[in-house]
Amino acid sequence: MEGRKERGRLRNFLQRMAMECLCSGEQLKGADETIRSSDSSITKDFSASGYSSRNGEVEQYLDNGNIEEAELSLREGVCLNYEEARALLGRLEYQRGHVEAALRVFDGIDISSLVPKMKISIARKAHRRKTRSQWDSPPMPLHAVSLLMEAIYLKARALHDLGKFKDAAQECRMILDIVEAALPEGLPAGFGKGCKLNEIICKAVQFLPELWKLAGFSLEAISEYRRSLLNNWNLDGETIAKIQKEFAVFLLYSGCEARPPNLHSQLDGSFVPRNNMEEAILLLMILLRKFNLRRVERDPTVMHHLTFALSMSGQLKPLAIQFEELLPGLLDKREWSYNVALCYLAEEDDLTALNLLKRILKLGQESENLKELLLGSKVCVEKGDYAEGAAYARRAIANIQGGCDQLVGVADVLLGVSLSNQARYAISDTDRASWQYEALEVLGSAEKNMHWQDPRVLYNLSLENAEQRKLDAAVFYAKKLVKLEAGSELRSWLLLARLLSAQKLFADAETIVDAALDQTGKWNQGDLLRTKARIQAAQGEFSDAVGTYTQLLAIIQLRRKKFISGISLAKDAEDDKSLETETWYDLALLYLGMSQWRDAEVCISKIRAVSCYSALAWHATGKLYEVKGLPKEALGAYFRALDLDAKHVPSLISTAIILRQLGDRPLPSVWCFLTDALQLDRTNHMAWFNLGLLYEEEGGRSAAEAAECFQAAALLEETAPVEPFR
Repeated sequence: MEGRKERGRLRNFLQRMAMECLCSGEQLKGADETIRSSDSSITKDFSASGYSSRNGEVEQYLDNGNIEEAELSLREGVCLNYEEARALLGRLEYQRGHVEAALRVFDGIDISSLVPKMKISIARKAHRRKTRSQWDSPPMPLHAVSLLMEAIYLKARALHDLGKFKDAAQECRMILDIVEAALPEGLPAGFGKGCKLNEIICKAVQFLPELWKLAGFSLEAISEYRRSLLNNWNLDGETIAKIQKEFAVFLLYSGCEARPPNLHSQLDGSFVPRNNMEEAILLLMILLRKFNLRRVERDPTVMHHLTFALSMSGQLKPLAIQFEELLPGLLDKREWSYNVALCYLAEEDDLTALNLLKRILKLGQESENLKELLLGSKVCVEKGDYAEGAAYARRAIANIQGGCDQLVGVADVLLGVSLSNQARYAISDTDRASWQYEALEVLGSAEKNMHWQDPRVLYNLSLENAEQRKLDAAVFYAKKLVKLEAGSELRSWLLLARLLSAQKLFADAETIVDAALDQTGKWNQGDLLRTKARIQAAQGEFSDAVGTYTQLLAIIQLRRKKFISGISLAKDAEDDKSLETETWYDLALLYLGMSQWRDAEVCISKIRAVSCYSALAWHATGKLYEVKGLPKEALGAYFRALDLDAKHVPSLISTAIILRQLGDRPLPSVWCFLTDALQLDRTNHMAWFNLGLLYEEEGGRSAAEAAECFQAAALLEETAPVEPFR
């Protein structure tokens, strides 16, 4: 009798210890970390619980493939039912590295028949936590539910290890479906505390989207990511942040466009993303806010992904704001300033960008600030501060001697462009000649460093040779450029056509424009058609030129309708407005040359309708007064044009011509208008010619200056393109 009691106490002890083993969290961690050995924590737990007496026997059965005998031995030893014993054996097999054997064990469990009991048990467990009732007992103990849930999870992992990702995803989804059906409002706080059910659910939530991605089902992966974030799974803050980041990265780079989330639970007026990009940006901004509130550990890569997303969507100003709201320490101070400068530069706030770059350049060694020096030089060139741009480029070159050829090439290009522009506005002839010579030298050096394969170098080399009227060299580089780009860049075609027109090869220039038109979409043909019309006018083909201008205006009208419908951008509309104004201006001058005054007046009225404050309209009006023999009225119109745009070169020259003809003003005032025009455009042959006439009228010692002016005018007229090279 006492022996029977002793055996009963031993059986109860074994059962109690087995349950403690099942509820420990160490075994699942061992599964996830793939520590699969017979000495794992599960084996140790069973040794401690009384399983050691049957350990050798069960493992011997498993080694011999006798799963049924092992199951029977385990059930007799710790009083488990069939499914629980199989779940425990499957876990043991999986941890020992026997994936296929574990899968066979798990396949023997009829989970579908147990799902209703599992749902009821989970629901009643949650209800008991709320009501504190002890009478509404569940049909299945929670530790048994945990064991079966773990079996499903480990089966999914086994299928994953065997490369059966779709089957694994379907198994893993069963865990979440069971919990969601039992608790539609989500897991209550603290649910599953003391057992590993909550841990299994947490791991399944993270694992399921990865399985769908591996299986190639992007839409299902997105759906599960949303499910994991919108439902309450009792996840900790770090886990939620990890899922949010992984989801955002997948939305950005997967190439799969999913339907917008259906957020019925959102309050009215809340932001609902309309596409993948917006959803990813929202997730990344939420993560940044968590970083700033110190709720989760900081991750600098989140800012990198947000930078990509906002850059791709053209939202650089909001990106700058996000950078500015970051707390110190997430990004290096220099990296922070550089990124914010890039944002402001993209938004055309060059001054703010340059000030940020100057702040960086005060912080460290020159050799550490190469990209900041190069960007600073670029910003200075774009804002017209060429001397400072050249200085930054020289500092960069001085600190990359013997370094990367590509960086040296970039610095040489920036220095060459800065020197070229300095030469254009130089007051001293000596400085101009020196800068022009050095510009060609550094651009040639850039070409070698870039191995003759960089379009920027070839373009600037061609442009600089053209400005110096070395047309053969300019044409050589322009043709090489078009070939290198395979005719994909509009500005390269235009440069080549202008160069050929400067060589008075008008037929060849028109052929080049026609070739470019064949490769360019109709919406982008505006500049090409204007160049073609000017080439036709230069050849005396006025009727053809009028037809080309008419075609150009029709395209502009269609583009305007597209803008009104909200398809185009504001910048496109502004460009179209400028192009339309210049087209009507060209047509007005063309009609004046054909003595069609009425048509010219119509064109002038069109200019005013497009832009009532355009200097072009008043200059064309002055030309109309001139051909009508009304010089004083013409002079008044030119003055009005200069009031609107003091740097309008044609109005400066026309004003000087009328003043010299009228003789109302002293010659120095006329000379002032012409020198202002030459300061803005030193290649204008009309300005040089009229300056020569002034020197000629002065006589005496001014005859030599007059001869030089006439010589410059003749050379420039002989090599003048139909429109400026730049």
